[in-house]
Amino acid sequence: MRKVHPEFAYQSRELGGQIDGILGDPPNRKNYDMMVGALVGEYASGGGIEDVNMMSFALVDHITFSNPKGLLVEAGDYEGGSPEKVFAMAACEGEAEAMYSAMTDNHPELARQAIITAFLFKHPRLWDEDDESLEQLSRDDDGDDGYDDEEDGVSDDFAQMFDKEGD
Repeated sequence: MRKVHPEFAYQSRELGGQIDGILGDPPNRKNYDMMVGALVGEYASGGGIEDVNMMSFALVDHITFSNPKGLLVEAGDYEGGSPEKVFAMAACEGEAEAMYSAMTDNHPELARQAIITAFLFKHPRLWDEDDESLEQLSRDDDGDDGYDDEEDGVSDDFAQMFDKEGD
């Protein structure tokens, strides 16, 4: 398993939530297909929302990947990386080809991120993310970062200044 940039992991989870939200419960494939069709049409015409998640939503059902290992390497860097390298590792055919071409021409950085996000969503078993849960973050934490109340405690005179009952 390869570690991916936390933002890609987040975007992949968000894409899954968005797809589930559009499908609904019980799943309504007609709504979903209408949404994807509208997005594909918008992006194919050169328009569409400049958003990684919306772009990946439009791509996810149409995109194919020729180099999964290369995409996993690219998923390690969210902001950098080469859009052209990523574009060479993926493709869309049919009606989605115009969308893919318009996205990569008009918004190369966002398209790079959307392609990787769609890839990660479609292949969740190939990657892993850093565990940033509270349990993991506190695993080696002693709690007080070396502060010792006994050594640096306040004097009794100072503490009594704030004693309301006044001894």
